[in-house]
Amino acid sequence: MRPFGRLLASYTVNEFGDSVGIVALAVLVYDRTGEVAPTAALFIAAKFLPALAAPFLTARFDQVAVRRSLPWLYAIEALVFVALALFARSGFTLGAVLALALVDGAIAVTARALTRGAIASILQPARLLREGNALLNVGFAVASVGGAALAGLVISEFSLAAALLIDAASFLAIALLLAVTRNLPKPQGEPQATLARLRSGLAFARQDPRVRLLLGGQSLALILFTLIIPIEVIYAKESLHTTSAGFGILLASWGAGIVAGSVLYVAVRNKSAAGLILLSTAAIGLAYLGMAGAQSLFYACLLSVLGGTGNGIQWVSVMTALQEATPQDYQARVVGLLESALAAMPGVGYLIGGVLTAVGSPRTAYAVAGAGTLLLVVVALVALRGLRLDHPARRSSDHEAPVAPDLRRPSDAREVSFETGER
Repeated sequence: MRPFGRLLASYTVNEFGDSVGIVALAVLVYDRTGEVAPTAALFIAAKFLPALAAPFLTARFDQVAVRRSLPWLYAIEALVFVALALFARSGFTLGAVLALALVDGAIAVTARALTRGAIASILQPARLLREGNALLNVGFAVASVGGAALAGLVISEFSLAAALLIDAASFLAIALLLAVTRNLPKPQGEPQATLARLRSGLAFARQDPRVRLLLGGQSLALILFTLIIPIEVIYAKESLHTTSAGFGILLASWGAGIVAGSVLYVAVRNKSAAGLILLSTAAIGLAYLGMAGAQSLFYACLLSVLGGTGNGIQWVSVMTALQEATPQDYQARVVGLLESALAAMPGVGYLIGGVLTAVGSPRTAYAVAGAGTLLLVVVALVALRGLRLDHPARRSSDHEAPVAPDLRRPSDAREVSFETGER
C-alpha cells in the first residue's frame, strides 16, 4: 500500500530529526550559557509547551489534505533548523532559540498526529493497522536511539551547526517526498471552525470509556515511567558504584530492550490488546522494582533489558488500541492528545523523581516508580472489566471475509452528540 511506505518514512525521519535536534540544542544552550536553568528552559520550550499548543494545531490542520499540510509543516521545520544553525555559528540569543524550539516542538507533535491519522485511514479498513504500527514502532525505536547517537558523533567530529543543518536537510527531503506522493487520504467529515473541532475531539475522548481509560492510564504511566530519567546517572554512580562507561552500558541496555520489544511486537501484534498493554506495563514495573534492589551493574542491565522490552511493546499497544477504538474522523485529534501526553507528562515525572531522590535515594525513586506502575496495572485490570479494547474485525476468524469497520460513528454505535453530550 504505497502511501503507507512514504508516511512510514516521514514518521521515522520526524523522530530522527527530533532526536538529533534536542541533543544539538541542549549542547548549544549549555555551551553558550554554561548554566543549568537555560537548559531546563529549553526542555520546557521544546517538549512541555508544545503539548499545550499541538491539539489546537492538529484540529486546524486535520481539515487540510495531508498532501498539503504535512509538506508545509516539514518545510517550516527545515527553516527553523536553518535559523538555529545560524544562531549556532554566531549571534546566539537565548530567547530566539527557545522560541524556535517551541515552534519546532509544536510542529513535530502535530505532524506525528496527522501522520498517525492518515495511516489509520489507509490501513484500518484493510485490517493492517497493527502490522503498520509494528513497523512504525521499529522505525521510532531505531530513529530515537540512532538520532541521538548521530547527533553526538556529528557535534564532536564537525560542529553544532552541521548537526542542525543535517536536521534541516532531512525535513526538507521528506517534505518534497510527501509533496509528490499520490493517493494520500483526504479530510474526513464536514468542515468546522478550529475551536469547535477541538472541542468535539476533546468531548469524544472524555465520553468514550475506552478512549478515556487509555488516555488517562497512559498519562499516569508516562509519569511513573519517567520518574527515574533525571536520576539514572546518580543511580549508576552512587547506588551501583559504577563508572561513566557503566552508566552508558546501563542506558544502552534499556535501548537494546526497546529495539527487541519493537521487533517482538511484530510477532505478537495479533494477541489481545489489553493483555499486551497489561503485561508490557507490568514488565516495566517489575524491572524498576528489581533495579531498586540490584547490587551490581550486571543485574541492573539485565533488568533494563526487561524494562526496555516492555517499553518497546507498551507504547505501540496503547496507540493501536486507541486507534482501533476511535472513528476515522477523530483519529488525528485523539492520537494528538496521546502524543501531547508523551511530550508533557515526563516533565511531571522528572520533578517527582528529583524530589524522591532528594528526600530518599535513587533507589527510592526506582521503588516508587515500580510499585506505582504495578498498582496502575491492577487498577487497569479492574477498569477493563466489561470493556473490549480489541477491534471487532480482529476478533473474527481468519477464514471469514474481512469486513470494513463502520468509521462513521463511535464503535459502541450509540447516538451521541460530542459537541453537546446529548444522546
